[in-house]
Amino acid sequence: MKEQKNTKSASRRKYDQDFKTEALRMIANGRSVLQVAQALGLGENLLYRWRSRQESSGTKGKEKVDSPLAIENERLRHQLRQSEEEREILKKALAIFSRQT
Repeated sequence: MKEQKNTKSASRRKYDQDFKTEALRMIANGRSVLQVAQALGLGENLLYRWRSRQESSGTKGKEKVDSPLAIENERLRHQLRQSEEEREILKKALAIFSRQT
């Protein structure tokens, strides 16, 4: 009997952002791409592609979008923008009210 080959191409597996981030974090912490690929059952080229996309998107180094430091940093930036807007509104209000007296 002959083995019947499946002519249908293999379906692509999709990985969530947390999985990708953790895989890239392992590489950033000193493990080789080959070691991470073997440990996670991935192709090396896939990891290189993820790393390239991460670098081109500007999220480099230890601070990732999902990391607690990045979340805190974004919250503080938002709070700073809000405080600056409030300060500008109060400056304008002060100028308006001081002209009326």
